[in-house]
Amino acid sequence: MVRSDARENRARILAAAREAFAEDGGVSMNRVAQRAGVGAGTLYRNFPTREALVLAVYQEEVARITGTVSDLLARMPPLEALRHWTTDLVEAMRRKHGLGDALSAGAHQAITEQSYGPVIAALTQLLDAGKSDGTIRADADPGDFLQLTGALWRAASGPEDRAPRMLALVLDGLRTHR
Repeated sequence: MVRSDARENRARILAAAREAFAEDGGVSMNRVAQRAGVGAGTLYRNFPTREALVLAVYQEEVARITGTVSDLLARMPPLEALRHWTTDLVEAMRRKHGLGDALSAGAHQAITEQSYGPVIAALTQLLDAGKSDGTIRADADPGDFLQLTGALWRAASGPEDRAPRMLALVLDGLRTHR
């Protein structure tokens, strides 16, 4: 059983780290502790290494993204839900790749292994909803979709962000053609 103040400290640390990493992937652990309003000991008790903190921030982001599927499907048609969800995933992947220098090869592997299953499950739910209503091709595969969309987070962002156009092409390929 974790004390409520310990849970709150952990949540504050993760929130501060997420914001700090978004601004500067090289931010120090001490700066994260200051932003979170905790001492260095509290930070290191929760996250013994910088890599552990980065991984926790990323895991929390994957859980947030995969947890939005049901709400999206309740509010919009499956193809539109898939567009919104994928755009959110692309932004998270871009942030993760921005932290690449802070992570070892082993940590990158851990992120991939820990996030693949939940992401595939979320994609399966989105694709199955579209298959059920007839808007998405019956042969659409979540693994194929994830591999195709991998190019989106590698596309240059900024004023000439190609990701939305590329996603539109991928989604058009998923549509059933009557």
